[in-house]
Amino acid sequence: MTTHAARPHRVLKSLLGAWALAACSPEETAAVEEHLTDCAACAEEALRLRDAVSLLHHEESLDLDPGLRSRVLAHCLGRRPAKIPVPGWAAPYEAETARLDTLLRDIGDADWRAPVRLLWFDGRAPAEREVSVAAVVTHLTAVDAVVAGHLGLPPAVPSDDDPAGAHTAWRDQSRALIRGASFAEAATAERTVKYGRFSLPLPDAFLDRAFECWVHAEDVADAVAYPYTPPTPTHLHRMIDLAARMLPRAIAGRRRAGLAPPAHALSASDAPGRALHLEIEGSGGGHWYISLDSPAAKAAPGTEVAHVALDGLEFCRLAAGRMPPQEAAAGQDGDREAVRDVLFATASLSRM
Repeated sequence: MTTHAARPHRVLKSLLGAWALAACSPEETAAVEEHLTDCAACAEEALRLRDAVSLLHHEESLDLDPGLRSRVLAHCLGRRPAKIPVPGWAAPYEAETARLDTLLRDIGDADWRAPVRLLWFDGRAPAEREVSVAAVVTHLTAVDAVVAGHLGLPPAVPSDDDPAGAHTAWRDQSRALIRGASFAEAATAERTVKYGRFSLPLPDAFLDRAFECWVHAEDVADAVAYPYTPPTPTHLHRMIDLAARMLPRAIAGRRRAGLAPPAHALSASDAPGRALHLEIEGSGGGHWYISLDSPAAKAAPGTEVAHVALDGLEFCRLAAGRMPPQEAAAGQDGDREAVRDVLFATASLSRM
């Protein structure tokens, strides 16, 4: 038996299929895995083959080795950085879609028809709707397609009547979005994505999609009794930051709709104006100063008229419409009207 150090690339590449099926001898397995640390092309091919093998074994739990992909990638990228890395602004979306994909692979055929209770805040009161797991995935696919269009990608066309097809369409489109972000020119990040009442720079749109993916994944997990954890603290912090940055426009939008009291005093762009100090505690936490009267006004320490403290996950549930603003267990101090404006505007960020 020749040592793996002497094996040429073509021989090791020919063993990838057997390696993915766990059919290699111990010596061959060691040779292939050492090769994967030095060959990015073979490492990517190995991951694709492992994904394909997992689809051939539906009856087996995909939790047998949930860290395989991340370990292989981390090891390979630690030895040789990817030539086309995923941009940092797309990393939360990549992580959340990968987690939801694992959940969807693990559920049974009957689970795709399980009722999912969706909650949101329509600007005035809590709203809810019951749909199937398949319909949730179809919804995510449809909204992701708007972002895909801004990268020049064709939209996926899933069907609630074909759960396997809905999952495949969503997964393929999410992977295409990550590839599109990775290969996009630097100027692409400056594009603005418009969907519904939201208008966001492309990096923020990816972050928004990561947030909705997580929220709806939790909805599905609750419906099928599947354990699910929050995003990493780093990604959670970025999601909270996006919501905080959207609040001044959300407050202004509620005023235009007659859902909030008039502004106290308008301020010129970048001029100091009234602010609320938003303190987020726990995972992903931090401090933000929310402009209350003019979205473009400068909000900073010293301009606050009120203070609100919330746990990070509770703030996210509020922003997702999973709790009414009146029930947010917030530590409050200062101008009560300002506190109410911010809590209701946070809930108003939600949609189905």
